[in-house]
Amino acid sequence: MRKMTFILSLTALFYACKENKSYQYLPESIGQVQSILVVMEDSLWQGVVGDSVRKIFLSPLKGLSVAESSNQIQHIPPSVFKGTVKQNRTVLAVGIDSIALAHIKKDVYSRPQRVGVVKGRNEAEIISQFQSQATAFVKSFKDLEITQAQERFSRSLNQEKGVENLLGVSVSIPSAYRLGKETESFVWLDRAIPAGSTNIIAYSLKGDPFEHPESFVADIVAKRDSVLKGNIPGPDIPGKTTYMKTETVFMPYVTPVSFGGYNGVEVRGIWEISGYPMAGPFVSYILNDPKQNRKIVIEGFVFAPNKEKRDYLFELEAIIKTIKPVL
Repeated sequence: MRKMTFILSLTALFYACKENKSYQYLPESIGQVQSILVVMEDSLWQGVVGDSVRKIFLSPLKGLSVAESSNQIQHIPPSVFKGTVKQNRTVLAVGIDSIALAHIKKDVYSRPQRVGVVKGRNEAEIISQFQSQATAFVKSFKDLEITQAQERFSRSLNQEKGVENLLGVSVSIPSAYRLGKETESFVWLDRAIPAGSTNIIAYSLKGDPFEHPESFVADIVAKRDSVLKGNIPGPDIPGKTTYMKTETVFMPYVTPVSFGGYNGVEVRGIWEISGYPMAGPFVSYILNDPKQNRKIVIEGFVFAPNKEKRDYLFELEAIIKTIKPVL
């Protein structure tokens, strides 16, 4: 009987997804940042289907010295998926049905909202359908979270023009950030957090210093270190010269990106202070600007000893991805 009830629930969800454009009003969505609500029978959640979902959404975030999952997951059975619970911003509904499919729909029960629906005639088919769309689910959910974060902090923005004056681009930086350093070639803003800080730095590199594929990552590290050594000093220790550099025991992760009208790469890794026990994660974006024969570099880094870093890095990523040329 429970299985039939869930089939009917998924069927209703499927048709609700198809008809959602006819709604005149949808309530505002709810939910914590990077928290996914998974609607699934307990028997599926506790078995191989649940394992496949956890493997994707709880995968470790790259570039951290201490593992943290890339998302939070809240699991509920279909019987609880009602009322305001349906307003969660990111939902994955999974169940056994008479057909096999996996797709994403927007604004089904609230706005903004993304609902992933996965159905199959047995567990193996459900897993196959889920895996076929797993990358799309991850991207859709994260894109929505980024957009929502940007909308929240756009309500109170920093009015400093340091990044704009230096690079000719605008970045929507929350008012909690303060300009700490501005030179002819480098800008540094930071925000105080409990027992630490989140930071944004910006600069440019002339020409194409990364033209050799075989040394691409090593060249990124070398250029980054040369800029940071001269601009981000460490604590004043008698007899020592301390400065920020890239930790290279584990080389940074580099992946291609495209946003704000720019193509480039995302670099995730660990920064450390040479000559002093101080370190943390960073996320850096190196963006191609062929019109001005340069690379735009905007980076966020976190100093938060003994604290989880995921949400801080997410905020920095959301801020940086507001970049756009100043016309």
